Amino acid sequence: MRLGKYMRNLKAGMFSCHVLAVACLLLVAVEPVRAQVGEERKALAIGVNGGLAFNSVSFDPTIKQSMYSGPTLGVTLRMTSEKYFSTLCALQIELNYTLLGWKEDIMSSADEPLPDTYQRNLSYFQLPVLARLGWGREQKGVMGYLLAGPQIGCLLGESTKRSHEWTLTEEGVPDRPNGMYAQYDMPVEKKVDYGITAGVGIELNSRIGHFMLDGRYYYGLSDLYGNSKKDVFSRSNNGTVMIKFTYLFDVKK
Repeated sequence: MRLGKYMRNLKAGMFSCHVLAVACLLLVAVEPVRAQVGEERKALAIGVNGGLAFNSVSFDPTIKQSMYSGPTLGVTLRMTSEKYFSTLCALQIELNYTLLGWKEDIMSSADEPLPDTYQRNLSYFQLPVLARLGWGREQKGVMGYLLAGPQIGCLLGESTKRSHEWTLTEEGVPDRPNGMYAQYDMPVEKKVDYGITAGVGIELNSRIGHFMLDGRYYYGLSDLYGNSKKDVFSRSNNGTVMIKFTYLFDVKK
């Protein structure tokens, strides 16, 4: 029953991703739409971005974690298509390198803190395709904006870091709540990660370019591991909070 419900939720999430992707593409398809209500724009800006990603993995059965932090950096392309009343509509596409993973807050089977430490480092290329709605000064001044859209990532590599001290039971296995220690020796099975990103930000427009600061949340609709009844975990998806700074310069206004 739980597996069936999970698969239905996953299919619904994938459908949402497809809908968002189509919406993003339609947002910039201004050439075929001659009778649009808003003011047409054909602005193009490119630049770079960087920031921090704070990640955790939603395991079921649960594994207690503290927030994992890593860098994110990449390139950004923004195509502005229309100003509809006071709303500036654009499509923002990024290609980012991001370090994600999880960091365990290790307790014993008796629910007592242990000196053991463990973290898994996962390096990704990520491609978010984001619809962007902005309000404020278009050229010189401050603008606020919203971002939302699908994101897909590809796992480039992984590594682990654990303490030399490693508490074992009398049977010679790690002493963990619910006996959950299989993840330590399990490489990630699914290299493609996909989900939905949304966020808010503020932009300063000036003669030398566009300076943006935003906060985002990414919810993974895919899992790191298999989720069938015979698998260890029924869920193992990424959830990421990002703080990003972006600089863009105009190629075409």
